[in-house]
Amino acid sequence: MARRPEHAAPPEIFYNEDEAQKYTNNTRIIDIQVQMCERAIELLALPEDENQLILDIGCGSGLSGSVLEDQGHLWIGIDIAKAMLNVAVEREVEGDLVLGDMGQGMPFKAGTFDGAVSISALQWLCNADKKSHVPQKRLYQFFSTLFSCLTRNARAVFQFYPENSEQVTLITTQAMKAGFYGGLVVDYPNSAKAKKYFLVLMTGGMVKLPAALGTNEDSNHVPYSRKRELAKNARGKPLKKSRDWIMQKKERRRQQGNETRSDSKYTARKRSGKF
Repeated sequence: MARRPEHAAPPEIFYNEDEAQKYTNNTRIIDIQVQMCERAIELLALPEDENQLILDIGCGSGLSGSVLEDQGHLWIGIDIAKAMLNVAVEREVEGDLVLGDMGQGMPFKAGTFDGAVSISALQWLCNADKKSHVPQKRLYQFFSTLFSCLTRNARAVFQFYPENSEQVTLITTQAMKAGFYGGLVVDYPNSAKAKKYFLVLMTGGMVKLPAALGTNEDSNHVPYSRKRELAKNARGKPLKKSRDWIMQKKERRRQQGNETRSDSKYTARKRSGKF
């Protein structure tokens, strides 16, 4: 059985330059990351056709941020691993990037964000990488400051890999203590390979949790990525992420007098996998 990354080293050490490049160049990792982020955005239940400001927690090299950009949202990312953020800068992501430790809290003003997503990061807070680290306290510090920087009708969605049921209880207990409502959505619960855990948190009171994929409740569910593809085709516009779409977007920004990055070798480059 493969050793869990959080048992190998603290995240700022584990995600060194080699690991950061792997996240940018490994097609399988990119595909999985994109799929999980698209599902997390679906669970956010954002208003239709409105651009929102989203916080990406544990943003890494900006793969999730690129999905947010693709859907028209603004985003700010925070991560503890400088090597990962360096790759995000190299990839010319549009979001602002912050170097910071989740366990020390979110350093943003009250009511800043319309929502938050996090892919494969939350389980790291269950570890005590230093003598001063107390997982319960770090989780509470994280969730309480996150609650503060979200608007009062926002959601935060975390895809994470709990090691056991005790970690799920530890995480959800501290989230509720910080003021959140919500709970766990487990997609494909009967599949060892496809099973995914999503913690869906709400600031504005409890509403019914979304249906999990791969269950009886999900029989009429259309995959979110498929919905987007159908909508694009119906409009007859260039597909997002295509060269035509990127060049049109940059030209529009220039015509509007907005600051636009000059073209480089990365502009409209066909990235591996989904990018």
